[in-house]
Amino acid sequence: MSGEFDDDVEAEQTISINEYLNDVEEKELADLVLGGDEGKECTYSKGYMKRQAIFSCLTCAPEGNAGVCTACSLTCHDGHEIVELWTKRNFRCDCGNSKFGEFFCKLFPSKDVENAENSYNHNFKGVYCTCNRPYPDPDVEEQVEMIQCCICEDWFHEEHIGLEPSDEIPRDDEGEPVYEDFICKACSAVCSFLSTYPQTIWAAGLRRNAGCNTNKDKDVLEEIPSAGGSGKLENGICSNGSPREDNAIANTSAESVTGGKGVTGESSKKIFDLVQCMNDGGVHTACLFGDNIVADGSISLTKPLFLSKNWRATLCRCKKCLSMYEQKRVSYLIDEEDSIAEYERTAKQKREEKLQQQEGAELTFLNKLGHVEKMEILNGIADMKDEFHNFLQSFDPSKAITSDDVHQIFENLAKKRRRE
Repeated sequence: MSGEFDDDVEAEQTISINEYLNDVEEKELADLVLGGDEGKECTYSKGYMKRQAIFSCLTCAPEGNAGVCTACSLTCHDGHEIVELWTKRNFRCDCGNSKFGEFFCKLFPSKDVENAENSYNHNFKGVYCTCNRPYPDPDVEEQVEMIQCCICEDWFHEEHIGLEPSDEIPRDDEGEPVYEDFICKACSAVCSFLSTYPQTIWAAGLRRNAGCNTNKDKDVLEEIPSAGGSGKLENGICSNGSPREDNAIANTSAESVTGGKGVTGESSKKIFDLVQCMNDGGVHTACLFGDNIVADGSISLTKPLFLSKNWRATLCRCKKCLSMYEQKRVSYLIDEEDSIAEYERTAKQKREEKLQQQEGAELTFLNKLGHVEKMEILNGIADMKDEFHNFLQSFDPSKAITSDDVHQIFENLAKKRRRE
């Protein structure tokens, strides 16, 4: 018996360098998902947050009709069956409300009976896509990445998004996505107003003439020209270039909504002024697209859409369009803080600030020491970095680093100190 115990003690948990690097990447990804939230306080008091990481507890709410914040998932639902939902918009933590029966939130027990503005989909039950499968899928050997719709926020497998045979997901030469947002086939009808915008809002590589129900609709989409043919927003109506360039862009935008006939004189100046207004971030007094943007709804997009980077900045902000966004319940599209790209940018900024604070605490500690102590610590850190660097350069990354390897590193450091 004792021999078996000794064997267990001597057994070492090993990890390869590649596994360690993957673990570091996963931690960095977790920081992005959590948006800099350290999970110490329930977010309920912040109200309906524009975007935050949300989790579903199937142990407490098996119906999939409730979501909890990061802190509650860690404190109140530790050990429960938790579904990670990435992020959700306009959501308030449900933990401990009426949907949890007699269960009370440990961090913020005084909550309303229900959060009426929260919305839920089948993701809260742990399934995704039109195939209603979980992720990771236990019946699939190799897990594939999924794409999130920026409207319904559901996740889809690439083979289930409904692409036409002639279309493909816009990617660069290395296979990386070149689009900022994706709109699923079901939600594309809600965003049919996008068909009036210049072709530059669409990510490069996707044909725009296959998603309409009538020949008339097809003509409308085919007549949207490509400014420069690059598909990049910088060449679109949000350009901040010279007045001559912006004027040319305004004429291009006008052609896209007038059947390619173009405009001159007073009409051209009107659109140019509106483009300038968009660049200045102002609220438009007149619609950039006239009556076309809020037509009778005859144009219906029926295919998945891939939007180029910064496409939201091109959306018209006149009173008529703002009212339309409100009616369609997509007003969040003109809110910069709603996008995943902005959410991750903010998360990176918070992470960098946290690291800087940690470095500041270390510097404060060093500043309290005498000169000799400072030099000894700094030299010791430099020696350790050099020793680890030399070790990693000569080590096979596919092998596991054992305790003997680590002991050898510190033994080499001790020998160097003794020689000095």
